[in-house]
Amino acid sequence: MSRSLKKGPYVNLRIIKKIQNLKAGEKTVIKVWDRACSITPEMVGFTMGVHNGKTHVPVYVVENMVGHKLGEFAATKKFVTHGGKMAKAQAKDGK
Repeated sequence: MSRSLKKGPYVNLRIIKKIQNLKAGEKTVIKVWDRACSITPEMVGFTMGVHNGKTHVPVYVVENMVGHKLGEFAATKKFVTHGGKMAKAQAKDGK
């Protein structure tokens, strides 16, 4: 379910303050643990290091991301291919 319209989107104010302290065009990565924070227009053009439970995944924020959550762009699970004889044979064939 989405958040109530009267409450507005959830935005962590500490992240906004960190962004305001940076100059436009700085290449520093802002470390973020708050995956539920919504992306606002002020965040566009900055690189966020979104925590995935293990490391900080660098996410460059662009205009199309506004309104989404930060956690959507840092996957928490890594897919490991299914093994077996058939998988090895297909890998050899290049398929």
